[in-house]
This record gives sequence, C-alpha cells and structure tokens, in this order.
Amino acid sequence: MAEVDVMRPFALFSAFALAALLASTAAAPAVAAEVKIKDIARIAGVRENALTGYGLVFGLSGSGDSIRNRATVQSVANTLRNFGVNVSEADIASRNVAAVIVTAKLPAFAEPGQELDVQVASSGDARSLNGGTLMLTPLMGPDARLYATAQGAISVGGYQFEGITASTQKNHPTVGWIPSGATVEQSSPLRVAGDGRSLSVLLNEADFTNANRIAASIRSALPGVAVRAEHAGKVVVDYGRVPDSVVAEIARLENLTIQQQRRARVVVNERTGTIVAGGDVRLGAVSISHGNLNVEIRTDYTVSQPGGLLVRPGSGVASVVVPRTTLRTDEADAPLVSIPEGATVADLVASLRAVRLTTRDVIAVLQSIKAAGALDGELMIQ
Repeated sequence: MAEVDVMRPFALFSAFALAALLASTAAAPAVAAEVKIKDIARIAGVRENALTGYGLVFGLSGSGDSIRNRATVQSVANTLRNFGVNVSEADIASRNVAAVIVTAKLPAFAEPGQELDVQVASSGDARSLNGGTLMLTPLMGPDARLYATAQGAISVGGYQFEGITASTQKNHPTVGWIPSGATVEQSSPLRVAGDGRSLSVLLNEADFTNANRIAASIRSALPGVAVRAEHAGKVVVDYGRVPDSVVAEIARLENLTIQQQRRARVVVNERTGTIVAGGDVRLGAVSISHGNLNVEIRTDYTVSQPGGLLVRPGSGVASVVVPRTTLRTDEADAPLVSIPEGATVADLVASLRAVRLTTRDVIAVLQSIKAAGALDGELMIQ
C-alpha cells in the first residue's frame, strides 16, 4: 500500500494562508496609530547619567588575576592596609582576587537610598568571576564626584572550566551583574532645563513632521501658550511665567497624543541573517536575477608503502602520505523574479523564498535593490 503524506494538506493550507495574509497586508492602507508624546520624546534635562568605578572581586576559586597584573596585586595590598593588615606585594600570589570595572546608570531625579543595578567587568586576565563578591566600590560621575557605592555577590550567566588539554566555556564568565547592588549616596545633579518659564520637548528621533505635529498638539491643548518647533528635534513651550506646578505641566504635555509618522526603514543584520521591515516600505518595479556558484574542494590522503620485502632499507625508503584533491563546481541557473510597482518587502521576501534563496542571498538582493534606487526607504545594515 502506498504511503499517504498526511502533512501535505496542512503545508498547502499554511502556504495559501501566508499568501493571503501578505496580500491583505499590502492592500490595507497604512494608518498611523496615535502615540503619547512621552513615548517618542523627553523633557530637556531629564536623562540618565553614567557612573564608573574601580573595584576588587574576592572569593574566586583560583580563576582571578595572576601575579602578572601588578595593578591587582597593588590594589589588594592597599585594601588590606586599610583594614590594618600590612603585607608586602611580593607575598601576594593568590588567584582568588580580580580587578574589575564597575558601571551603572544614575536615573534622573535619583535620591539617596535608591538602589541601582550594576555591571561588573574584569580588567585583568581573570578567567571567571563566578562565585565572587565585589568589595565596597565608589561610583563616580563625569564630574569626578561620588554618587553611589556598590558591593555584593556577582551573578554570572556563564562558566569556564579548564583541564590540562581541554577547556569548556559558556557565554562570557568575565562579565557579571549585581541586581540592586549599588546605593545612591547623592541625588542626581541634572534637573529640568530652564528657569521654569519654558519647557523644551526633545524628540528621541529627529523628524520635522513629528516635531510640527507635537507643536500643534500642545498649541491646541494649551491656548495662549507660545509653542514653536525650533528644529526637527526640539519643541519649545514658553509659558511666559513660572507655572504653579511644573510637574503637573510636564505630566499634561507627556500625555498628549499625536499621529506619529514613521520612517520607511528596512533593518538588516548580516551576522544573524535577520530582516525587519516596516509595513510602509514600498518597492519600485524591478527584475531580479540571482545565481549561485558552488565550489567544492575535497582532499583525501592515502599512504604509499614501499613494495616487496625490504631488508635493512636505506634512509630514503619510507612510507609517503599522498594527497589527492578533487575539485567540483556547480553553477545553478539564475532565477528571474519580477516585482511590480508598489510591492512591499514582504512580497519581495516571499517571492525570493519561492525560488529557494537563503536569507543571506535575500540580504544581498536588498542591497542591490537599494543601489538601483527601487527601494522607497532607508536600508540599515547592522
């Protein structure tokens, strides 16, 4: 009895469903969704601040810095002296300590006592920070002032084990996190920019259309207030006097909505083979021909032995390894794909997939289409 492929009807149904979905997506008009101003912009002066510190991680099981790192040895000696233990640097030979760089983000309006997550990265030749504990480390801002202190057990999402002739590693064991490992000691120095009589709204991504729409939305919600878009990334709201509550005014501005105009953009990641395209990216009429040339080189090794019975052979008689190389080329026929005017990137990818092009080939085709001027949008290569 012949076998029946029970999965074929489901595969055909999935293919037809995908084609119908792509067709409906291309036919449906693009409607800009309303977004809040707080999702695409921020108030001038409200931002995070970078904090950095240098510290030591103790408790490592022989995976810390070696004695070749003189900075680590000197740091350990200085730390012990602070606890009243006088030791010479020449006596420190343990690999249970590693020098690290500690980084964190100080949020806007942070107050003393607030906890922050910190990242710890090895600065020496330590093999792993797994199981280590960060000693009390001051975190400084760009103005060289102390804003937070960090300490605690390090969480490492990886490992490394070594033997005499083998080793195994997962992820990056020389980088770790300490959740809520830092405590703010001094409030953030940055506040809302200006003297209070005016507020500046800064767009996360500069765009003239969105800036004009933000200004129009604020002008409609706050009659009598001077609002102007200075450029594509900044909208100034001038109250003329200090408002009774700046916080209330900022909250009102943040919750106003506009119809955001998104840029037509295709993002391509060559390392992972990922292609992400917005629904408003359109293509011009274009014909695509893409062929592959496959070259296979194979080398086999055989051993040639001397023939006959040899009694006390000379130094020139020995077994010889003979390589045999086979070379084969296969040039596939270049399929021709035609894309009509106004098609989307989804239509293009579906058509290229139909002729069995890989993701890498699709990326190459997209780059060529952009160079030919048939891609109505921005192509970003990561």
